[in-house]
Amino acid sequence: MLNPWSDKDRILKIEQQIPRAIKDIRCGSVEIIIHRLSLISIAVGSLILGFALPTLAQGTPSTKELLERVETLTRKVQILEQRLELERQNATARPREVPGLGAGEERVEALDQKVRLLERRWEVEQETAAAKAKEAPVFAAGKDGFFLKSADGNFQLRVRGYLQADGRFFADDQDHVGTDTFLMRRVRPIFEGTVYKYFDFRIMPDFGGGTTVLQDAYLDAHLWPEAKLRVGKYKPPVGLERLQSGSELLFVERGLPTNLVPNRDVGAQLYGDLWDGTVSYALGAFNGVPDLGNGDLDNNDGKDFAGRFFLLPFKNTTIEPLQGLGIGFAGTYGDHAGNVSNPNLPAYRTQGQNTFFRFRSDGAVAGTTVADGNEARYSPQGYYYWGPFGLLWEYVWTSQKVKRNITRATLDNDAWQVALSYVLTGENASYRSVTPAQPFDLQKGQWGAFEIAARYGELHVDKDAFPLFANPANAARVAESWGVGLNWYLNRNFKFQLNYEQTDFTGGGPQGERPKERAVLSRFQISY
Repeated sequence: MLNPWSDKDRILKIEQQIPRAIKDIRCGSVEIIIHRLSLISIAVGSLILGFALPTLAQGTPSTKELLERVETLTRKVQILEQRLELERQNATARPREVPGLGAGEERVEALDQKVRLLERRWEVEQETAAAKAKEAPVFAAGKDGFFLKSADGNFQLRVRGYLQADGRFFADDQDHVGTDTFLMRRVRPIFEGTVYKYFDFRIMPDFGGGTTVLQDAYLDAHLWPEAKLRVGKYKPPVGLERLQSGSELLFVERGLPTNLVPNRDVGAQLYGDLWDGTVSYALGAFNGVPDLGNGDLDNNDGKDFAGRFFLLPFKNTTIEPLQGLGIGFAGTYGDHAGNVSNPNLPAYRTQGQNTFFRFRSDGAVAGTTVADGNEARYSPQGYYYWGPFGLLWEYVWTSQKVKRNITRATLDNDAWQVALSYVLTGENASYRSVTPAQPFDLQKGQWGAFEIAARYGELHVDKDAFPLFANPANAARVAESWGVGLNWYLNRNFKFQLNYEQTDFTGGGPQGERPKERAVLSRFQISY
């Protein structure tokens, strides 16, 4: 007879084997599953054969209990066999899901290779993008205008300009010397550019006053800072105030000496800066225009020669109070000829832009004064700027041969002026323009820069011009002018100016003196 207690131990061992078999099935270890199920099956079978009948005969409760447990184990074995069959089918239908160590290393190596390929592709894309960026043109806009340039800077196009909306009013004008008016004084778009690094151009028309005039159209070849070539139409290098841009003037209108220098002419000049800008020079040949003239063509074979030297002796020194001192000398010489239809002689204007002197011209040979030979000009000039203080002065002398019918003469005219300025808000004064330290901004309580200015000037016409070559009844012999002004620089691009100019005359009136001119001039200007 079998021992019941030993049978119990065997059943317990079988029960302990079943969870392990289930775990093996979940892990997919087919060989281990088969081995373990075989052991369980043998154990269960031997248990049944060894004590099934004797225990049933005894009918003890313990035997009945053991039979129930054997039946339960049998069902579990059947379930395990079914799971094993499913696992075998899955193993046959697909590769093993758990790769071995060698397969894992191969997969890691493949992923690493893909990462390296992606990194190299990214590097190539970055290099390509950087190369394209270097070759791509650059477009920008700012306070100095708009510009488009190539990546290497050898080709550029800059668009700038300025617009001046003026008011011109005459006080106590009982003789109607001038007309009160609003006007567009200057409307000047500016196109500048560079081609092939060394060659620049500039085109500036003017639509002010309802007319169209080509003011500038020239090209520059700047091979060296010490020697540059300019060819086209531009300002001859003579008048100090004339050489200032119309957008950077201290007063609304230029002073009396500007009447005696050329405005624009066509020609070629060599110019440059020496010793880091300590000395600047310009030497050129031009068609030749009368005083204040703006010409595009010549009416004779003679040409004008112009030159200017300007020295900033302390510019590159440590003597700060003298760094803004500049002195220079300019002059022209040429041959001018005129005729009845084109006398080729000037007319002089006040700051209110009224003509106060002109030569006789009635359309007949006997009654018209014309240019008849050499004209010479010379002009010592200079300025001084230190901190908010500014001083500008110039003198111009001109000599022109003229004739009326068969009578000839050489007439000498001259003019001079001194202008003072002071920036109330403390910014530096300069020959160019004031740049506010705190541009206008209401939210920040900033108002820009304020500047006050005053000047005095005179122009004298040769007394030999009267009465044969000029009519004393409508041409003044002397003009004396003084003016004061207030400039408000809201920012670098916007400016408001208000001037009072008074001019007294000697001669020029039907009954003696031409009436005084009292002009109030205003200007709103935007430049970019």
